[in-house]
Amino acid sequence: MTALRTIDINSPAGPAQLDELIELLKAGGLTNADAEDALDVPVIVAGILEDVRLGGDEAAARLTSQFDGAAITPATLRVPAERIARAHADAEPAFLELMRSAIANIRAYQEHILVKAPPPLERGGRKLGVRYTPIERTAVYVPGGQALYPSTVLMTVVPAQVAGVREIVMLTPPTGGEINDMALALAGELGIEEVYRVGGAVAVAAVAYGTESIRAVDKIVGPGNAFVAEAKRQLFGRVGIDSIAGPSEVVIVADDSAPADWVAADLLAQAEHNPGSSVLVTPNASLASEVEKALDAGLAELERADVIRPALEAYGAIVLVEDLEQACAIANRFAPEHLQIMTRDDEACTAAIPNAGAVFTGRYTPVPLGDYFAGPSHVLPTGTTARFFGPLSCNDFVKASSLLEYDAASMTEDADAVSDFATREGLTAHARAARLRKRD
Repeated sequence: MTALRTIDINSPAGPAQLDELIELLKAGGLTNADAEDALDVPVIVAGILEDVRLGGDEAAARLTSQFDGAAITPATLRVPAERIARAHADAEPAFLELMRSAIANIRAYQEHILVKAPPPLERGGRKLGVRYTPIERTAVYVPGGQALYPSTVLMTVVPAQVAGVREIVMLTPPTGGEINDMALALAGELGIEEVYRVGGAVAVAAVAYGTESIRAVDKIVGPGNAFVAEAKRQLFGRVGIDSIAGPSEVVIVADDSAPADWVAADLLAQAEHNPGSSVLVTPNASLASEVEKALDAGLAELERADVIRPALEAYGAIVLVEDLEQACAIANRFAPEHLQIMTRDDEACTAAIPNAGAVFTGRYTPVPLGDYFAGPSHVLPTGTTARFFGPLSCNDFVKASSLLEYDAASMTEDADAVSDFATREGLTAHARAARLRKRD
């Protein structure tokens, strides 16, 4: 029997138990391995960053060889173009056909949401507007090893291409010295020419500082382990980042109209990430009981039950609430990466939960649709950061510039106001620059 914790929010202990779970997520408590918990990750990462900053290619190759069990030299950091071409040529046709379908969906969605500048605001001789221009060079980080997800290549590269980024660099750790053929085949399919055998904090440092052979980028995106997240945190400001992501999570809001076995299947799917947090919030005790039974039945059918069960028991929960209004309020506190809604009034619940990275509305919209195929990127905010972060999209690869243009008459009209404002702040040179342009 799966020992999934149950939190009755209206019991005396319920609020404290809920707070404890939310704080665990907020603090990034689900680090990717128990071994990481025993390490001082910020100190280790700071040392790696400094080593790569000072040592360049040599340090990147040495540390990659050390951490990834690979014989990497400065000369072999970059994957040769012919190796990418060979992986693409040798890829299974059915795999490429599937990837092309997903790419088409992602591209169509990203093109649909790409921000476009409105016409300028014109007030007399004043023209005020905005322009959006793409970032010039970005790096996409693709996790390796057990967490190798070809889908991450699509979900990071395609939005950048839609935005118009001219130079896209792929970074992925060389498990045993090689990069997964699926990732290389996708690099070939998407036209990515720069692929480097380097991972973790080493990779983040290499593209943030630049080395002899790896030119620095303007932004780094893509999920990774605790070391990748910490490297992004420490280097933010020198380089742009998408967000500081932690382990994956789902919150499901459901009532008695939801099929218990479907709810259980979705909880199991999220726990498969291990670590991953799977939380059901429901006002229906009968549904909760049926979901628990369905979890056990589902585990019996899964090859990775030994991975899923401990994640459910450590990080999963069923939260019992009074009604859907309370369920939505609690889900909003979680501000989850993935929010699923399966109720009799899905639209009302969706509207009542503004804090979510991606919202999957209705029983026919499970999270794997977003993970792989629908179109929105699966790179999403975690650990309650959906309160202020959104999903990665093409719009994260463009930057805005304000546009201002005045004619002589408008400058004359506003000169006194600008001069007065500047003088009140004690910036008399600012005031003079405005007065000089005032016509008699």
